[in-house]
Amino acid sequence: MNNFYKKIFTFGTLMGCHQLPERSFFIKGYQFPVCARCTGVLIGYLAGLVLHTVIGTYLLACTLCCLIMFIDWYLQHLNIKVSTNFRRVITGVLGGYGVIGFYLIVFSFIVNSGEIHFLFV
Repeated sequence: MNNFYKKIFTFGTLMGCHQLPERSFFIKGYQFPVCARCTGVLIGYLAGLVLHTVIGTYLLACTLCCLIMFIDWYLQHLNIKVSTNFRRVITGVLGGYGVIGFYLIVFSFIVNSGEIHFLFV
């Protein structure tokens, strides 16, 4: 394991990811520094920032996206349904979008001196 890989793997640990191999993606024998769900969350953060500049941030959409990720996690936690890495990454993208959307709504509220500038749909 080279030094750069060790550093990014440590970054994943600092982010709070469990980094379980069975819940992670691999490329050329190297495990991603974060699990499938955390990979999706990071992608969702980036997508949320881009979408915010294009279409704005919708409170209802953010709430539903976070709820979908929570339901997938909770069903897995209760051993009702085994989640797959594909489903983890998809629900992670949705959850990441939802979380960054909430951050953007709060940031907008603070910057605009308490004026709410987000869209209800």
